[in-house]
Amino acid sequence: MGIRADNPSPFSLDGTNSWIVGREPAWLIDPGPDLTKHLDALSAEIDTRGGLGAILLTHDHHDHAEAVSSMATRFSPVPVIAARGEHLSGRLFDGDRIGPFEVIETPGHAPDHIVFLTSDGVLFTGDAVLGKGSVFIAPDPGALAGYLRALERLRARRPAAIAPGHGPLVTDADAKLAQYIEHRLDRERRLLDALTDGLRTVDALLDRVWSDAPAILRPAAAVTLAAHLDKLDDEGRLPEGVERPAWPLDWPEI
Repeated sequence: MGIRADNPSPFSLDGTNSWIVGREPAWLIDPGPDLTKHLDALSAEIDTRGGLGAILLTHDHHDHAEAVSSMATRFSPVPVIAARGEHLSGRLFDGDRIGPFEVIETPGHAPDHIVFLTSDGVLFTGDAVLGKGSVFIAPDPGALAGYLRALERLRARRPAAIAPGHGPLVTDADAKLAQYIEHRLDRERRLLDALTDGLRTVDALLDRVWSDAPAILRPAAAVTLAAHLDKLDDEGRLPEGVERPAWPLDWPEI
């Protein structure tokens, strides 16, 4: 069951989805922002399912993880398990199994990003795949290449549905994953065309390649541009003299 927090924004869409899976005990994926109304809704649903077995995180961004401490206090003692973070009861790695889930590493949006796949094919994707729109890719070492490999791995698992961190449930998972892969490759093709035409500055590249990005999402587009430039550089395909966006940027926690 998904419960959406009331924290809409250009980055979080209609709000952050927290997912509760199973019963006796239930598992909570991404408790979301520390909003009393949201935590009350999560707690009420968990109580109907016979208690909480563990809190799991897809990644430690604020809009997914802020409420970890509050929910852990409400259901103390309860383990908090993720790929990274403070005060964890355990860490998760690619291929691990915990409760009803298999853990799959999905770097790109964040270096610690993981997703959870159930035996019946429901994929809990956090910010690796959204219900609508696309995600920004942080320019960590190897991030974009790692992200594309992760999307291919997820597609190969043939999930039945995608339960994303933001946006609606996706019932055609294969089509969504194919769309995400093609979107990133299309950006790369457009970027290479812009570079071939001699564009070198951040603003010129954003104007050409991310012309569809609203002004408020331009910082996120700049972050993703940096990841694309890094990938081309790693592959020996980046011309000299290309301006690189600053990272990290001075923007709100997301």
